[in-house]
Amino acid sequence: MPIYNEITLAKELIRFPSITPVDAGVMKFLAKKLTTLGFKCKILEFKDKNSKPVKNLYARLGNSQPNFMFAGHLDVVPPGNLKDWTVKPFCPSIKKNHLIGRGANDMKSAIASWVVAVSNYISIYKKINGSISLLITGDEEGVAINGTKKVVDYLKKKKEKIDFCLVGEPTNPNKLGEMIKIGRRGSITGELTVIGTQGHVAYPHLANNSSNIIIKILKELKEIKFDKRTKDFQPTNLEVIKISIDNTADNVIPGVANATFNIRFNNKYSSSNLKIKLNKIFKKITKKSKSNFKIEYRVSGEAFLTKPNKTTYMIQNIIKKITKIKPTLSTTGGTSDARFIRKIAPCLEFGLVGKTMHKVDEAVSISDLKKLTKIYSEILKNYF
Repeated sequence: MPIYNEITLAKELIRFPSITPVDAGVMKFLAKKLTTLGFKCKILEFKDKNSKPVKNLYARLGNSQPNFMFAGHLDVVPPGNLKDWTVKPFCPSIKKNHLIGRGANDMKSAIASWVVAVSNYISIYKKINGSISLLITGDEEGVAINGTKKVVDYLKKKKEKIDFCLVGEPTNPNKLGEMIKIGRRGSITGELTVIGTQGHVAYPHLANNSSNIIIKILKELKEIKFDKRTKDFQPTNLEVIKISIDNTADNVIPGVANATFNIRFNNKYSSSNLKIKLNKIFKKITKKSKSNFKIEYRVSGEAFLTKPNKTTYMIQNIIKKITKIKPTLSTTGGTSDARFIRKIAPCLEFGLVGKTMHKVDEAVSISDLKKLTKIYSEILKNYF
């Protein structure tokens, strides 16, 4: 028997206050729904000493190939000031043909659409010429240590073959049907510490002001011309996001200064060759100024591109047929869990309109939600 409808299921998922990394029972709830459809479900909990445990779900219907996987996340960001909301964020409500609630846009509604699409598909066709699977994480909005990355490692160890993956992130800027993501830029964050010599402001010749040195370094970083752009990607871009000097006195020259920067890079670069390029600048300037530096890097992901294939074009045509808009194949935006999944399968991303994600009164158009279910249903029908 098909699962009711995407609006009801989206509401049920939103009611769980699953703020990263808290599960709040949502994985068990979804697993139960999928089990009634015939899925074999495995809730995978991962943890390590530096991060809190996270529950994830891998569910599969069928044993044969090809295995078409849908990926998404049930964790959400905090709602912020509750007084700013017109509804209780975890008590979803429909107003002016929009479903409002935390996670309505990013991305519980897309998961609901997919589950209803699968439910409708198997109620009509009974047998699948392959398998349908879901990888649902609870660690996408957080540090992403115990989520999709570890599920992918688990699937590799189990020799689970994924032939294609559709990630349900909200990919459209303004209208449903505008954009499919076929890749993402890489992301590297650097935490830089410059160590000079502390001293009295009246005797600068006896000190080495770390603030002067870090300003020189940051100026040179911002003046780097990485590239114009590539065929598929925006230009590589560096932004300084924090500058701090822990100095409480007005008559002390600081000996230590800190800065944090982030680079979103295209496929002309890897995190490794960016580190080499940056370290040369740090060494050159600190050597000249007779100071020292420390740098710590965090790499969120490398730039990647899924070369469009017949499945990509099939999905593009279905979206155009239902929305009357031909979606652009794009690599814009931030990172997503596709950066982990692309190691085991070609993948693309298509979901709802992302205008309200992470905002107060996060919402999704009821019309868009129904259209998304139709799109997902057609994808299943055409793929199999």
